[in-house]
Amino acid sequence: MIEILTPAEVAKGRETGALVGHILHTLKGRAVVGTNLLDIDRWAKEMILGAGAVSCYVDYAPSFGRGPFGHYICTAVNDAVLHGLPHDYTLADGDLLTLDLAVLLDGIAADAAISFVVGQTQPAESLALIDATERALAAGIAAANPGARIGDISHAIGTVLEAAGYPVNTEFGGHGIGSTMHQDPHVVNTGRPGRGFTLRPGLLLALEPWVMADTDVLVTDPDGWTLRSATGARTAHTEHTVAITEDGAEILTLPR
Repeated sequence: MIEILTPAEVAKGRETGALVGHILHTLKGRAVVGTNLLDIDRWAKEMILGAGAVSCYVDYAPSFGRGPFGHYICTAVNDAVLHGLPHDYTLADGDLLTLDLAVLLDGIAADAAISFVVGQTQPAESLALIDATERALAAGIAAANPGARIGDISHAIGTVLEAAGYPVNTEFGGHGIGSTMHQDPHVVNTGRPGRGFTLRPGLLLALEPWVMADTDVLVTDPDGWTLRSATGARTAHTEHTVAITEDGAEILTLPR
């Protein structure tokens, strides 16, 4: 289903997005050396429920996971990149942490992810991975104009990632979002311009470039959820929810 929201629904999406951005910003500040991933999950739960919002993850049980997910946030460390199931792990200096969060507030969902390095040690490879995903996301957002096509976004994202030297996996990518977290259209992280659904005002998209340093092959942890690079290489993932407007893409998931 491709859902086109009314102006009133987009306004609700702004509130949901601001909440997601605020929670991620707060959690990044708390995620220091010695922090346990289960504490991050608990803090996310407290903030989501305290805001009167609903987690999109706790009861999430898609075909590709061993559901339900049962937690409030995805926490992926180092070679983990997607759907990281929070577990009893204490962050160490130099760890590359990705936090991915989606919530539903007043009937509209928003989804975002950030990657950052914990502590004082900042490995150049990790910073380069994060930078590539952030630049690719910016390029994808710049391409998300009314009248453009999904392929234009995919092409913009993929051009940046491939120029940085990273293989691009097309199994998982961005997606439509609105009254539910995952909707059509699927937005792969590389592609040909001029193809796919034509963007219209009222369409919400979660755009999410992610890369693994030296492979495009994923493996699944025994937990049935956490996806890692097949080679053990480090990974990064950056995501925003945007609304297509008459003037271009409006980022909804920035913290206020």
